[in-house]
Amino acid sequence: MVKIDLRGIAKVRASGNTYYYAWRGGPRLHGAPGTPEFIASYNEAHEGRRQPDHNRFRSLVTAYCASTDYMRLAASTKATWAPWLDRIGEHFGELRIAQFDRPEKMRPIIRQWRNRYADKPRTADMGMQVLSRVLSYAVDPLGKIAANPCEGIKQLYTVDRSEIIWTDADVAQIKATCSAEIAHAVDLAAHTGLRQGDLLRLSWSHIGDDAIVIPTGKSSGRREAWVPLYDGLLEVLALIPRRSTTVLTNSYGSPWTRDGFGSSFNKAKVAAGMQDKNLHFHDLRGTAATRFYTAHIPQRAIAEIMGWEEDHVERIMRRYVGRSAATQAIIRQINEARGRT
Repeated sequence: MVKIDLRGIAKVRASGNTYYYAWRGGPRLHGAPGTPEFIASYNEAHEGRRQPDHNRFRSLVTAYCASTDYMRLAASTKATWAPWLDRIGEHFGELRIAQFDRPEKMRPIIRQWRNRYADKPRTADMGMQVLSRVLSYAVDPLGKIAANPCEGIKQLYTVDRSEIIWTDADVAQIKATCSAEIAHAVDLAAHTGLRQGDLLRLSWSHIGDDAIVIPTGKSSGRREAWVPLYDGLLEVLALIPRRSTTVLTNSYGSPWTRDGFGSSFNKAKVAAGMQDKNLHFHDLRGTAATRFYTAHIPQRAIAEIMGWEEDHVERIMRRYVGRSAATQAIIRQINEARGRT
């Protein structure tokens, strides 16, 4: 039996079914793998790729997947987006690009596709985010369409976690029963505001004489988080033993994996009787932002500490800083100003 090597096939699992595509973002293949029908559809797809129809939406997906914009995404983001690019290419692929230049006609079609996933709002919004990115790429730099028709379509999932931050009492509660390794991670998150992924890969070499400086994973290293070594943070670091190149380790003294840490942290919440509290590890980032804000640190400095883009600081601060904490800070500033006069 002759074995035929079909390269570049993308496999996507959805709703319990497995689908095959000629390449990521390419057309769907028909028939079972290895059958004549399957091989014929593969060859037909690649023949069309050699003579691509640049007027079809599928060509936009292919162009975006080959772009530096896509290549610069974090590996975790690409892993999440890749199946969506396949679904988007399959659903919209045969539409002409010119149709997307008529937003009033395309928005109902886009909403109809989005509503397939409406029972899972966050999933639906993720699909919209990926579709919007492809269409934004079509606007600039490709210049294929004048505007992104996804703009103006509201998200299905909305949540305001600005008031959901870890208080000192919450931190004390989990530390009363958790392992030292989890306690170190909680303290470090609350004192630095670093994202979980950055915390888990934080190494001792990132800690300088007066600050922690680490390229952020979310920006694929294009931005740095810069956290001054203030007294409270120095006290936290002094309690963490050096057992690996990374600052945080598991009970075996090895660097945490993302899944391993997530599982251990969730077990620690249950053991502390906190499973009913709507607190995520990521909310410790809001705790740190609130502490920086109420310490009167300028927003530009907070942007550097948290690894945020400066022009987005005000919007992000509204999301992360608890309103009550902000109110108390304003009251204190007014009272202090009154005392000086």
